[in-house]
Amino acid sequence: MVRSETPEPAGGDQSLGDLVALAAKDVSQLIRYEIDLAKTELKGDAKRVGLAGALAGVAAFVGCLVLVLFCIAFAYGLIALGIWTWAAFLIVAGTCVLLAAVAVGIALLKLRHLSGLRKTRKTVTEGFGMLRHDGQQPEIAAPKPR
Repeated sequence: MVRSETPEPAGGDQSLGDLVALAAKDVSQLIRYEIDLAKTELKGDAKRVGLAGALAGVAAFVGCLVLVLFCIAFAYGLIALGIWTWAAFLIVAGTCVLLAAVAVGIALLKLRHLSGLRKTRKTVTEGFGMLRHDGQQPEIAAPKPR
């Protein structure tokens, strides 16, 4: 338990003001400790995320190289089937464009279903409502559902 450094009055009886000041100081100190803990955890997480991001970048680069090699092999496979060279490479390019269009379509469908932090906004509003003395909840502008 965190103890305050504020000495008690000589008589041992503390006034209400002293108790409120002591409680405020303890809460403030607790918040500082929580923030320090969060910073420490975030530094460790940031290092892990940075390393994972770098490795994902390497994997994406190698994946692009492999895709180029597969496209060339696909084109030469079409040429071996008797298709003109220019037509084979045009078919491969069209296939790549089609795959990209499908990926963009799927991404757009996923973006339409974003929640907009509805649950977080609700819990924060409820938390503010509990902290207010009059029981009123603060008005937080919520985006209109589509």
